[in-house]
Amino acid sequence: MGSKYKHVFAPIRIRGVDFRNRIEMAPPSPNLADPDGRVTHEFVECFRPVAKGGAAIIVIGNSMVDLTEARDEARQLDLGRDDFILPLTRFVEMCKGYGTHASMEINHIGMDSPYDKLGRRALAPSSFITPAEREAAAQRGREPVPTEEMSIEKIKETVEKYAMAAFRCKRAGCQTSMVHGAHANLIGQFTSPMYNKRKDAYGGSLENRVRFAIEILDRTRELCGEDFVIEYRISADEIHPDGMHFEETLKYIDMIRDKVDILHVSAGIHSDRPYMREWWQNSMMPRNYNVHFAADIKNAFPDMLICTVGSIMNIKDADEIIASGKADFVAMCRPLLADPEMPRKYALGMEEDHRPCLRCQYCGGRLIVPAVINCSVNPYLGNEVEFPGNKVQKAEKKRKVAVIGGGPAGIQAMLTLCERGHDVTLYEKEEQLGGTLIPGTNHTFKQDLKDYLKYLLCQAGKAPAKILLNTEATKEILDAENYEALIIAVGARPVIPKLPGIDKSHVHWAPDLDRKNIKPGSKTVIIGAGSVGLECALDIKKEGKDITVIEMAPDHSDLFRSSGAVAMELVKLTAEHEIPVHFNCRLEEVTDSHVICRDTRTSEKQKFEADYVLLALGSVSKHDIVDLLRRSAPETEVYIAGDAVKPGNVGPAVMSAFKAAAYI
Repeated sequence: MGSKYKHVFAPIRIRGVDFRNRIEMAPPSPNLADPDGRVTHEFVECFRPVAKGGAAIIVIGNSMVDLTEARDEARQLDLGRDDFILPLTRFVEMCKGYGTHASMEINHIGMDSPYDKLGRRALAPSSFITPAEREAAAQRGREPVPTEEMSIEKIKETVEKYAMAAFRCKRAGCQTSMVHGAHANLIGQFTSPMYNKRKDAYGGSLENRVRFAIEILDRTRELCGEDFVIEYRISADEIHPDGMHFEETLKYIDMIRDKVDILHVSAGIHSDRPYMREWWQNSMMPRNYNVHFAADIKNAFPDMLICTVGSIMNIKDADEIIASGKADFVAMCRPLLADPEMPRKYALGMEEDHRPCLRCQYCGGRLIVPAVINCSVNPYLGNEVEFPGNKVQKAEKKRKVAVIGGGPAGIQAMLTLCERGHDVTLYEKEEQLGGTLIPGTNHTFKQDLKDYLKYLLCQAGKAPAKILLNTEATKEILDAENYEALIIAVGARPVIPKLPGIDKSHVHWAPDLDRKNIKPGSKTVIIGAGSVGLECALDIKKEGKDITVIEMAPDHSDLFRSSGAVAMELVKLTAEHEIPVHFNCRLEEVTDSHVICRDTRTSEKQKFEADYVLLALGSVSKHDIVDLLRRSAPETEVYIAGDAVKPGNVGPAVMSAFKAAAYI
């Protein structure tokens, strides 16, 4: 008997090519190609769990048609040479073994090829200086270099490069590939009036701006034949005021509708940071974010096969999207990185075991560093060679191990130790597991984090470990139990400055706002404009109360460094809700009715009325507890994990705990 998700798991045949369901992995870039842009063993193994997990198509992102003239990542694929074909066959054949189609997102990034990385001017429809180039030039103390307007000859050459890239994929065994026409990559630069200022046959009218895309699609079909499935990615709306908008996109689609087999509908651009959120949504944004565009296009062109993408978080939602006729395929990237087995788990009725994505952007942030791709909640991602099959090895010897702390790091350590067969006891001094996730899930916009906490608690409940709540692990207790190994994940404590009035009854740690049922008064001041402070400010403002944020730093730079795209959303929402943030403002005293601060530039004192004060000044690791406990087992068998090492986000905490448990 099949599963109840009959729509998303329905097979479909296109041009004689069989797709086992409607689930596509939207294009990630894993930074795992070799320096010359070829597929590696690590690359193949990275995607094996996704193929095994049940996705019908795996699309590899940002694969260049010519790495010598277009590149923006450390280790991306190069489709521009024949010697790419043989290594690619390993990936294609691995996918086929599981009934999955391997596909490449065939791309040329045009104007966004960094001059300092490429050593030459970036190609574009027109000549101009991009914001990214202006910023890079300023950082390096040189003059900005404008893009090179492509000649007609260069356009024809590039059309051939796109088509040849697809043909090489076919020669490697691919039966489908995605041509990337979205997000202001080179094709999108031609179609968008924002970037295309040409006066010839490739600029001006929509018909002219779309000419480059049409020539690429026609030549791709000519080379790859009638038995090859062409998926084409578009931005339904570039959102930018000067960009291409939905009404014109519908006309664009009408011009190419007979040339593509699957229309992959995204939105936004990547060349201007505020508009990246439209295709790379963060955890504060609605789920199923761009489905409405796909639905409108499906309504306008009912005979086209439409793929939708953008914060589609699980198979249940995917099934409902397809059942309602809004799309024919559903693409998701980060949820399949977080849990490659998600399709299989839903098909087998194991939904509660699905490990949810946080949309925290940790995976994408790693690529920018650059570093090998990882995931906050899936510690196997990027470590597939070390842990084949996304499993840890059974321990050679069963050992008695204690885990101290029941936050995300502690729970991950416990689960991994149990999987390896150890005898595990977890100590948690509070009445419930979850640690800092508990206050972190109280905000109205933290559904992703709530789902993750629910998952962890579910898995902890199934684990064959002894879990001791309301139990603080003291040195005496641990010594008496004679543990053979310890993982100390006691977390961090809030920074509380030693200032006059800081111990008054109306002063609280911001994350305790909901956990301790604190009810702010009519005028609340938050000290600290990091993510914790701004999240609290937004929830209080939504209750209609007056809120002021005080920040000692001169701007939001620290927030952007620590929280990335989520930071951009927080700052955006803070401005929209008209929450005042006072920078260069250092707290000096709390009175019964005010906070007294000093301007770090002028040394002038400032007073802000406050009947409640919430502290969001960051955290410091509990090194004192770590040092007290770390001699309660043989010293080489003691590991420190999570915020007890360094306060941070879920990703580093989970990875440190997993690695510790995997080696005991």
